[in-house]
Amino acid sequence: MPLTTTAELVLGARAAGTAVAAFNIITLEHVEAVVAGAESAGAPVVLQVSENAVAYRLGRLLPLARAAAVAAERADVPVALHLDHVQSDLLLHQAADAGFSSVMYDGSRLPYLDNLAATRTAVDRAHARGLWIEAELGEIGGKGAHAPGARTDPVEARAFVADSGVDALAVAIGSVHAMTTRTAALDHQLLRRLRAALDVPLVLHGSSGVPDDELTAAVAGGIAKVNVGTALNQAMTAAIRAHLTAHPDAVDTRTYLGAGREAMARTVERIVTRVGLSPA
Repeated sequence: MPLTTTAELVLGARAAGTAVAAFNIITLEHVEAVVAGAESAGAPVVLQVSENAVAYRLGRLLPLARAAAVAAERADVPVALHLDHVQSDLLLHQAADAGFSSVMYDGSRLPYLDNLAATRTAVDRAHARGLWIEAELGEIGGKGAHAPGARTDPVEARAFVADSGVDALAVAIGSVHAMTTRTAALDHQLLRRLRAALDVPLVLHGSSGVPDDELTAAVAGGIAKVNVGTALNQAMTAAIRAHLTAHPDAVDTRTYLGAGREAMARTVERIVTRVGLSPA
């Protein structure tokens, strides 16, 4: 079906009291696995390309973006393309022409006022190109992620959204980027306060480390977009490692990459089903 937009998927999920899952892709196997998993679940999905993934792909955005766009257009479920954790002005400029409908501008590393100023500039540039833009406030990742001061403050967040003009906000409520264990404990009371304070969709980064029950509660509490990356890489790596251990003489890359793709697709189906459940 035709490529859809991130805004349409996220706003639709929020209206329905659910969330849309967004998966970071690195290889063609990632792309195919995410689409296959979403089709098995019968649910929409967002394909995300991070600035780090572009760097891995030799700094070239278009090859992976074009592959993702073609896969999205041939999918049986709605699929959108999102450019994730962008700091480069060049990438921001390339996003619309590469088929992306949205971008996450990452100024979270900066002090508040610098983050606000940089994000405001990014918003103006993105909106001029018809892009929906997400930003981040708080510390999602690193050793300080669970410190009270690292969490997103509702009053500060309300001012940030009003002054920056962003369309969605990633909030720090206890999840951590690149977690390899599903042990994150979310601050659901803070999430309720953020939901009450903000009129834009809320995004949860670092969802690979969030247990299923915590994820369900987060969606019920107002999270409308759930970002996942590490869980796919874990599934792919484990499947490839198991295949090569069982077949030490294997040299055909299709055999072990295929196993990795299948494992990622199963992971996608599980997560998409979980975040798409209607809140109790």
